[in-house]
Amino acid sequence: MARPRIKFRSLRVTPEFRDFMLDQLAGLRELRAKRMFGGIGLYSGERFFGIVAADELFFKVDDGNRGAYEAAGSEPFRPVAARPVSMSYWRVPIEVLEEDRKSVV
Repeated sequence: MARPRIKFRSLRVTPEFRDFMLDQLAGLRELRAKRMFGGIGLYSGERFFGIVAADELFFKVDDGNRGAYEAAGSEPFRPVAARPVSMSYWRVPIEVLEEDRKSVV
């Protein structure tokens, strides 16, 4: 029996969003953006801290800051459209990105 095909959502990032997001994060020490799976992985030095996918920015969260993301109406990164499985990366609200860079960094 054939397994059903998994439908991955497109993680493609437009050049305009990539440039905007990298400009907003420019204050981070040793910021690097690395292409991965159609999206972009974000590093500060050797630490992987974020994902840019489908023109959205996601930061790594934990129990200490997840509540703030939930309160802001954010959602977790879900690379597979039809699966409820999520990762520990949550969408940064666009309002935060559009504010002064210090809010993001």
